Amino acid sequence: MCQCVSICVTVLVLKPLAPTLAACLTPNFMLMATFEKGILGGFSGKVGNVVGARWRGQNIMRSLPQRGDYKPTEDQLLQRERFKTVVTFLTPLRGLLSKYFGKKQGVKSPYNLATAYHLTEALTAIPGGFEIDFTKVLISKGDLRGMETPTLAAAANQVLDLGWADNSGQGNASPLDQLVAVVFAPATQLYQIFEFVGTREETAVQLTLPGFMAGQEVQVWASFVTETGKLAATSTYLGAVTVL
Repeated sequence: MCQCVSICVTVLVLKPLAPTLAACLTPNFMLMATFEKGILGGFSGKVGNVVGARWRGQNIMRSLPQRGDYKPTEDQLLQRERFKTVVTFLTPLRGLLSKYFGKKQGVKSPYNLATAYHLTEALTAIPGGFEIDFTKVLISKGDLRGMETPTLAAAANQVLDLGWADNSGQGNASPLDQLVAVVFAPATQLYQIFEFVGTREETAVQLTLPGFMAGQEVQVWASFVTETGKLAATSTYLGAVTVL
């Protein structure tokens, strides 16, 4: 008697990439398929013209890169330039953004969410490319009460004076919420990151910058986070000032 063997094959689920990211891809990065269960389960490595791997907790498969000449379209070149501009700006802030830019959404980390936000909200087209709109930059994002009536001024010896009103008790604001600030010097592309350098109730703090920043114009952002660091406010752009 002939016995039939039943084999169950899980259909691959193709998940299209976001248009912005998809336009950045070259033939070296093909559209991927995710799968939960196959005949042999997940695998890692090359099998024929397919490569298997584990990515963000999922089994994926993608085809090998195509060979031959390839010329990206004008739109792809623009999208790559957009992506490069944002990633170059955000990479030094990755640790900060990973802690304070919202909560993980599925496979999207806080840093992924920050990248997506700046791609759509904080880029300005200029002749020959793109630049960051500093007024739209966020160093944190969340539901904690933010800064009220912030002030910024330069003082002698590379000191920045930051001030704000104590709005403790408004919403979920606590007098012991901690100040976080970022100072960026566009001319040198260097950052100074300050964490837990003051409390909401103190209403003022002095930030001392390195000597090499003297004479440079800097961009400044600040925010509050809870004592545990588990909840953050949406940050505030304090403006630009020349370091004395």
